[in-house]
Amino acid sequence: MKGFEPVVPENVRRFEICLYASLLLDTLSFPLRSIPEDVPPVNVAASAIFSASLILLFCYLVWLAAHHRRNWARLVLMAALGLSVLTLVSVLRNEGLSLETVIDIGSAVLTAVGISLSFTGDAEGWFLS
Repeated sequence: MKGFEPVVPENVRRFEICLYASLLLDTLSFPLRSIPEDVPPVNVAASAIFSASLILLFCYLVWLAAHHRRNWARLVLMAALGLSVLTLVSVLRNEGLSLETVIDIGSAVLTAVGISLSFTGDAEGWFLS
């Protein structure tokens, strides 16, 4: 039936909320980053544009997974979480705990909770290949 919108399962909605909240934390944490004085302003601007582009890409992937039932988008988000955790561990080893890393940990936890919700409960069977 054309125009029929399936009811999104509750765990998929929670997945979406957790991942959007994680991306919001990532957005808010960017201005807190310390920038060495010897870094040219053009590099700082390029980094900001790249970060914003990645956040928008991840928003699109969350939307594809939650509303268009794309499993591949969910798997890309899961792989990005793995890379994020590896980077976070490296930063924690080298720089220790700071406000930025606490925010990054919170973001990673929200993402992990959201992705785990997408594999459990009423979300099972929602995602297509």
